[in-house]
Amino acid sequence: MTTTTRPAPPAGTTAAGPARRAMTGAWKRRAPLLPALVFTIAVTQVPFLLTVFYSFQSWNLVRPGSQHFVGLSNYVDVFADSVFRGAMLNTVVLTVVCVFVSMLLGLGFALLLDRKFTGRGVVRTLIITPFLILPAAGALLWKTTIFDPVYGLLNFVLGTDIDWLSEFPLTSVMTQVVWQWTPFMTLLILAGLQAQSKEVLEAAQVDGAGRWRTFASITLPQLTRYLQLAALLGAIYIVNSFDAIYLMTQGGPGTASTNLPFYIYQRAFEGFDIGQSSAMGVVVVVLTLIVATFTLRLMFRAFDVTGGVR
Repeated sequence: MTTTTRPAPPAGTTAAGPARRAMTGAWKRRAPLLPALVFTIAVTQVPFLLTVFYSFQSWNLVRPGSQHFVGLSNYVDVFADSVFRGAMLNTVVLTVVCVFVSMLLGLGFALLLDRKFTGRGVVRTLIITPFLILPAAGALLWKTTIFDPVYGLLNFVLGTDIDWLSEFPLTSVMTQVVWQWTPFMTLLILAGLQAQSKEVLEAAQVDGAGRWRTFASITLPQLTRYLQLAALLGAIYIVNSFDAIYLMTQGGPGTASTNLPFYIYQRAFEGFDIGQSSAMGVVVVVLTLIVATFTLRLMFRAFDVTGGVR
């Protein structure tokens, strides 16, 4: 009986075949995403790289031929600018206050909407409506209908004649932003409330736990990840608020309500200083990334490697 011996495959090719096929399959799955990736890079990363490049240039559009390399001089001038520091403080105050207040209101509305009552669907729709309005339209609505010193509803209800946008500019802007973002917080927190186990709540009720004890010991820990997500997304979007300030106060009186996005707009499109406005933009992006990274780390600590809550 004759046996045929097959030649052994070359060294290293036994595992190379499956690995190559797996790599080919991975590329086939990811290939449809390449156009979206290229588009995202083209509209986000390329402009940012140009902004970084211009931040090292001294370039004013009203002086042709003035563009030249200045290194870190723009960044030094930015942090030495008292208006920039004031705008940064206003940005921090506006972001922290609006996120905190809108989260508290969102939590309250979510707890109410989680209960069953007649007309709950209509109430949910009405509460969500402000988030569906364009930010520019919402800002104009509050400026002309609520805060107007002559025809405003706020002065009509309170019986006063206060010019709210002049005397309390930053507070007025924060009120409008909170009104705009509270529905978003409500939706996220309501999703967390509806995701909690009903059996656990019923067991707590059987054990004699009151509403406050149940909320503090069961509901609030369940909502932690949703609150962190709401804070992260709210901070990222609110820190870039521009519509409300531009349409309601124009950053005034003086610079009382000027935040970083509006000040960058002023330097770029009113002062035509491309170099310093680019440096300010880079600083804002870096600060936003720091806040986002810190918040994401807090969120990831709430989960273990298997995806469960710690």
